[in-house]
Amino acid sequence: MALSFSRKKFLLKPIFFILFLSLLSCGKSPLSPFHTFGISKFFNKADDPKRDLNQQFKQYWYDGQAEITSFKLKQSRYGELREGTAVLVYVTEDFLPDEQVKANMQNENTVPVLKLNTTKKFLTGIYPYSIMSSTFYPLANKSHAIKVVNSSQEWCGQMYAQLNNRDGFTVTAHDYFEGGADQDFRLSESILEDELWTQLRTAPSELPTGSQKVIPSLEYLRLNHKKIKAYEAEITKTDSAYRIKYSELNRTLNIDFEPNFPFKINGWQETVPVGSSGKIQTSTAVKIKTLKTPYWKRTTEKYRALRDSLKI
Repeated sequence: MALSFSRKKFLLKPIFFILFLSLLSCGKSPLSPFHTFGISKFFNKADDPKRDLNQQFKQYWYDGQAEITSFKLKQSRYGELREGTAVLVYVTEDFLPDEQVKANMQNENTVPVLKLNTTKKFLTGIYPYSIMSSTFYPLANKSHAIKVVNSSQEWCGQMYAQLNNRDGFTVTAHDYFEGGADQDFRLSESILEDELWTQLRTAPSELPTGSQKVIPSLEYLRLNHKKIKAYEAEITKTDSAYRIKYSELNRTLNIDFEPNFPFKINGWQETVPVGSSGKIQTSTAVKIKTLKTPYWKRTTEKYRALRDSLKI
């Protein structure tokens, strides 16, 4: 006897539910990341040329894994250098540029991005700091990052800031300090310091140099209570180092990276003035280990040993 329509729906529901759950991870959708579907209006800007990714890039970044690198951190905070750890997690994802969120599955509206999640953990005396930044960098065209997010948690309170790239930059920011809470405003498009960490891994030859207007990292601006805007910067690059110097902020960021593909980051130094005296301190990060793994599938207790290998 043929199944009724309602009975068929009942049998099919578990199948679709399982398929849906398989897509709700940090990993790839079952489709090829290099689809030929129509692309979002985000990529219809005439002044954003398309980017051609070579086979070497595709084989490394679309192997179904993320690249995780741990660092020994010495972070300047409250006039002292604090020991801690930092982690850079790079992974490719399908992204919805209009909604500006990770897509559950690839379709005609998604675009490929290289996502960077940066975490820092350290102690300031009795209480801990936990800082995280996320950057979503488009791979199909040569545009600014689609989205940048930063949050900081410590015992005094929380801070959060988000920059979205739609028709220009829009910023939403919240924190627990007087004068800094609940901000919503627009910015003219400028180079984002946060996006340079992903551009370096994608096409270091295209990194900007010379005198530039740069929006410093949201982490730096929020922790140091600086206005979120573009500042004058002088940028230099060698085969293995990228240096951004902000004269107005008396701040310098130097990123050390490997000169050959995949241009792994070996560490960084950030020099800033601290306190009313203007004393200069340098935060440093030195690479411990790099691991390629689909971390979103490594959730059972047996995989905790991977943290030991990263020394975090």
